[in-house]
Order: sequence, then structure tokens, then C-alpha cells
Amino acid sequence: MEKSRLYTGGGDDGTTSLVGGERVEKDSLRLEAYGTVDEFSAFLGVVASMPDVPEDIRTDLQEYQNRLFDIGGYLASRPGGTGLPPVAGLSESCRRIEERIDNLDASTPKIRAFVLPGGSPAAAHTHVARTVCRRAERHIISLARVEEVDPEVRRYFNRMSDYLFILARYFNHLAGVPEITWSPVK
Repeated sequence: MEKSRLYTGGGDDGTTSLVGGERVEKDSLRLEAYGTVDEFSAFLGVVASMPDVPEDIRTDLQEYQNRLFDIGGYLASRPGGTGLPPVAGLSESCRRIEERIDNLDASTPKIRAFVLPGGSPAAAHTHVARTVCRRAERHIISLARVEEVDPEVRRYFNRMSDYLFILARYFNHLAGVPEITWSPVK
């Protein structure tokens, strides 16, 4: 019987290979960054799988997952090494995300309160994706303190978290579910 190619045993010692073959610890800043990008992409997949997500938004989310795969590959490469160059077109991607934010914001009732995560299932999952996006951003910033990281990558995650905030609000609006707002304990 032929051995499966799904496991190699190469990471059993707590290391993994970057693009180009260099071995690094699995808990390195670089792995934390691109591992959390992968986790974020998985959460976008959860949001896209929700039955009440409009097709145009589902298409956008899949576009973002593709872009996150590009970013993950870039982060899995050592700058200047044999890995992948910076991701092309991130500035344009940020501009398109800003357009989507503006369109969703114009279609969503204004609110003057802090919004708590929750509401419709699609909105609740989107809030989880937003928090994972912010964690990925923090890991990328930590990595950028010690190694070169394209600043457009940080900008992309900042825009994505803004997009996901208004998207969650939009999903609640579409579902007719009122926002849950913060009520401080007195």
C-alpha cells in the first residue's frame, strides 16, 4: 500500500518549512501571522456558507479568501529569500474594499452606540471573522517589528476589519434583527 502524501512527519519536531525550504519553529512570529491569516480565511468561508448571504457578498468573500491565500504565501516566505514577492495590487484591493464599505454603510441605518457582536447568525459569524482578522493584523504587526513586511498587508487587514464590522451590521439589517448595543453596568 502506498503511503499517503497528506502527512510527512517532517513537522513532528515542532518545525515547518517556509516557501523556499527554510525550517522554522511552528510558534514563530511568521507562523503565527500566516496561520492566523489562514484561520481568518476559514472564518470567511463560514460566513460565505450561511444560507442568507446574498450572492454578490458571497462572491466578494471568496475573492477575499483568494487574496488571503496570496498574503499567506507571501508571509510564508522570508523577505529577500527564495520565497514569494510582495502581493501585487493590495492598494487597489483596499480601494475596492473601501467602496464596498461605503455602499454597505449607505444601505445600513446609522447608529450612535457601541455595537455588541451578535444578532442574526450571519452577523454573529461575521463578528467572529472580524475579531480573527484583527488578531491576524496584530500578529502581522508583531512580525513587522522584527522583519520586513509590506505595509500594504497591514493596511489590507485594517480595511478588512472595517468591512466586516459594517457587513455584520448590514446582515442584521437584511434579517430585520435589531443591533445589540452596549449597555454599561451602573
